[in-house]
Amino acid sequence: MTSPADQASLDQWYPIGAKFDLSIGCTSDRLLSTDLVVTCTSERVVSVQDSSGRALPMLERFGLIWTSLGTPPAGLFLLPEADEPDRRVVGCGSVLLRASGLRIIENFLDMAHFPFVHTDVLGAEPYTEVRHYDAEIRRNDDEVWATNCQFYQPQAAASAKDGIVTDYAYRVMTPFATVLYKTCPNAADRQDVICLFVQPMDEDRCRAHPIMFIIDDESSDAELVQFQQMIFLQDRIILENQRPVLLPLGPRAEMPTRADACSSAYRRWLKEKGVTFGALVGA
Repeated sequence: MTSPADQASLDQWYPIGAKFDLSIGCTSDRLLSTDLVVTCTSERVVSVQDSSGRALPMLERFGLIWTSLGTPPAGLFLLPEADEPDRRVVGCGSVLLRASGLRIIENFLDMAHFPFVHTDVLGAEPYTEVRHYDAEIRRNDDEVWATNCQFYQPQAAASAKDGIVTDYAYRVMTPFATVLYKTCPNAADRQDVICLFVQPMDEDRCRAHPIMFIIDDESSDAELVQFQQMIFLQDRIILENQRPVLLPLGPRAEMPTRADACSSAYRRWLKEKGVTFGALVGA
């Protein structure tokens, strides 16, 4: 699947890898069905170019290198928690998936699958009900939000010792970037922040870059990464077998339920923005 990218997708910032993981010298990559050449030294990323040799904009944030094929905003979305000095910043690597990047974001927003896909960790039977929550498109910020979300979780985080009812809030800043704010087991007055940044390589193939900004003085980096990768790899099985592969944006393609309020808002928002890369438009 190699449909040309729409302008709304071209004009976004995308991560292409962790600063310290990019190879010394030159390395190839891919974004929105376009080949990239990334030139690096042992100190820094020097440049990012498309296949024609055109220099692309570049910035560094959250330990990742970001670029764009279009005309992106002057900077990335705001995430104040990333700059709080007492938070652990845990990069969880990157995962290659044979799936639409939009499907990956939508799956991240879905609580209904917790008891069935992440059994005895993020959910468990008989606690399968998705309680009523609020979902909206915040026009002033041009973001999708889901708030007042609650779900019983046997192990809400790597450091959690007992099951708790976890408070969630989801935020979608761009079509391919989302954040989860959730109850922190180690600080009652604060929230852990889990980010999922997707690099859409082709319509049906992408690389996901999860990063956590958390309050946890107990777990090692290895334990935190292992916990998050376990969750993500459980999702990978579902995502790579989902049909249709691309995310349908038509109103009758997939019948939503009350639990899908955030997904429905996300799909409306994508249609309004004219996002088609990784989507089935009109289906």
